[in-house]
Amino acid sequence: MMPAAAILDLSAGAEVVLDGVQWTVERREPHLGRVGLVRLDGARQQVSLRFLIHHPNCRLSSRTAAEGAGRGRQPATAGDLKPGRRELAELRMAHLLEVATGFRSGDRLRPGPGEPKPEYDPDTTTLTSRRRAKVAELKALDRQQAKLLALDAVSYHTLIRWESGRRRFGLIGCADDRWLRESGGHPSVSEEVREAIFAVREETLRGATVSMRTKERMIHQYVREAFGAQTPVPSYRTLCRVWKEWFGPGGARQRYARSAELPTKNGHVVVHRPGQVVALDTTVLPVMIRDGVFGDPVKCHLTLALDVHTHSLCAFRLTLVSDTAVDVAMVLRDVMMPLPMRADWDAELEWPYPGLPAAVVAEFAGHEVAGLPFFAPETVTTDHGAVYRNHHLVEVQRVLGCNILPARTLRPTDKAACERAFGVIRQLLFEELPGYTGVDVADRGADPAADAVLTMEEMEHLIATWIVSIWQRRILGECAPSWDPDGSHSPNTLFAASFAQAGFAMEIPAPELFYELLPVHYVSRISRRGVKIRGLWYDGDAVNDYRGTKSTRGGKHKGQWLIRRDPRDRRQVFFQDPITHEWHALDWTGMPPVGQMPAFGDARVRDLLKRAQACRLKPRSDAELLPVLLELIGSKVPVSQWPTQMTKTQRTEHAREVTQAAAAQADRPIASPTTGEADASGSSAVTPLDWTRRARQASDSIDGERRRRREEAVPVIPKPPPRLGASFRERNVFVLPDDDEEEP
Repeated sequence: MMPAAAILDLSAGAEVVLDGVQWTVERREPHLGRVGLVRLDGARQQVSLRFLIHHPNCRLSSRTAAEGAGRGRQPATAGDLKPGRRELAELRMAHLLEVATGFRSGDRLRPGPGEPKPEYDPDTTTLTSRRRAKVAELKALDRQQAKLLALDAVSYHTLIRWESGRRRFGLIGCADDRWLRESGGHPSVSEEVREAIFAVREETLRGATVSMRTKERMIHQYVREAFGAQTPVPSYRTLCRVWKEWFGPGGARQRYARSAELPTKNGHVVVHRPGQVVALDTTVLPVMIRDGVFGDPVKCHLTLALDVHTHSLCAFRLTLVSDTAVDVAMVLRDVMMPLPMRADWDAELEWPYPGLPAAVVAEFAGHEVAGLPFFAPETVTTDHGAVYRNHHLVEVQRVLGCNILPARTLRPTDKAACERAFGVIRQLLFEELPGYTGVDVADRGADPAADAVLTMEEMEHLIATWIVSIWQRRILGECAPSWDPDGSHSPNTLFAASFAQAGFAMEIPAPELFYELLPVHYVSRISRRGVKIRGLWYDGDAVNDYRGTKSTRGGKHKGQWLIRRDPRDRRQVFFQDPITHEWHALDWTGMPPVGQMPAFGDARVRDLLKRAQACRLKPRSDAELLPVLLELIGSKVPVSQWPTQMTKTQRTEHAREVTQAAAAQADRPIASPTTGEADASGSSAVTPLDWTRRARQASDSIDGERRRRREEAVPVIPKPPPRLGASFRERNVFVLPDDDEEEP
């Protein structure tokens, strides 16, 4: 029900708002209990007083309300008065209390000197006489003094109005309406100028950044052409103030200013538990490192997974040159896996969170766990990079049970926490490392490549140690939780606090999750040669029982076998036995059984097939492709393939293959006996001999393949021929041979 004061104010000309539509009272008929209303467009209707009283969305318009100082504004409070005006309001209130009670304090128990005065004694005078006495007292004051005290124009009716305001609103009811004038607004900004300002705003928002002087000239041009030269336009200073009030100071970059004007969808998400939102992003590592093959200074990419609630860096990964969709999938897997303790980490970096002993976590994980949160992510926020928007990540999303939600276009604020984390890590860690390249080319040193001394393995270990020992225990200055904004918190304390609020679901995925995150290939039949995946044939003992048969799978891929492929290491693919559900590695049929095969990925396979096609080579088996592949990898080292003669891109490609193979081997739950490249490239010492070792490794593979072919061609080893001159040593050379007998 509406207040009585608002219902009674239905005089002709008053305005009311019904369901958001403004109506004007045209006439009222109290004897009939109805009111005539008219809308701005001229529509009329008659409603009853009962209807207005009980209408839930009926209110008086602020434009015709009795309180003139509060039209269209929130109610004023005593705190809105400036210090000098507040004392004047208190002085007015003291005069009103003296008129009402005879005491300026308003309390008989706290009388002032000489109170109550005879003319204000409530026991011997009336209220009317006291008011007239107060008017006479104020008129007797010095004119200048009364003007300074805002008491120079006080009449009998003024005292009544002040008293009414004091009873309704307290101290603020004694204030003058002129002390609380409506703020904002510019009378010189007409509707024509307003239209011009918004038109110039829309035009400059789509173009490049321009100065305010240019915007002013554009406003003048718009007003002159649209409304005529006689239309007044405010001054430059006024336009600057209006532009700043309406659109902000304008210090943002143009692309970010455009993104801020895009419509907001679904509002703001409040993150209140770990794992609810994980921000994922990749950036170029601002430190030059040395690769593990040639020792050349190279740049790698850093991928971070940051929990938005606790600001914990729950996973990271370094990739040479650039990351792939498989690397992103493995980062999400690392978010769910507890981080193992390393050899040089002390007990302070072990699992520290209360409520869940470290021994219990270590028992489930199978190893000692470091103090880094792990959980199943619910929503993963990424940008619009190619590695985040592909069919493989959609399948990874289904397997992990999370929702990969790309950030809105031109909205870097959707993952501002991750962007800020990159800047903080750069300031606290990367700037102190040798080989630091700066923010951009303008800030780069004279020769950061010459300063690079850390290898990729050393950099990965350094970042992991820094995250567990420093980042997780560092005070978050501007990221305090909403339930304790003034407290001191770190990512570790926020994660520990979530234990008491929502508990902790210790979900450690099975080792087989690695295979489920790899790209899928479907083959219709397993032939005698095995399975063909992207131009290469793979075979193994695990598929012997299923050769020439179809799978029992149904649905979209009915009758097809499922094969998993790791793009980082193409020496093997993975097959899951339909009966035992165990995963088995199928080796490339062209890989020699003797010796060690160098690692190669998808890019090298594409070069191999392209090279074979260019040479008009039509192999009957992958074994005939082996010389071509080893020549590409480095079995033959002509002058053009010397490390000093190769281009930087070629050397980086070889180093990337070794690094990807080592990462793929580390991600696998069970090490394959046929792959040992990780042992060859896992050394932290960077020497040019690694390239020689890689070439020698390829040569040994060719020798082993040739030996195998010779053994297959001659299954029985023939008797070696006698030495030269052996017949002369076995018999007497001077004995004449017997004559041949003639036949009769």
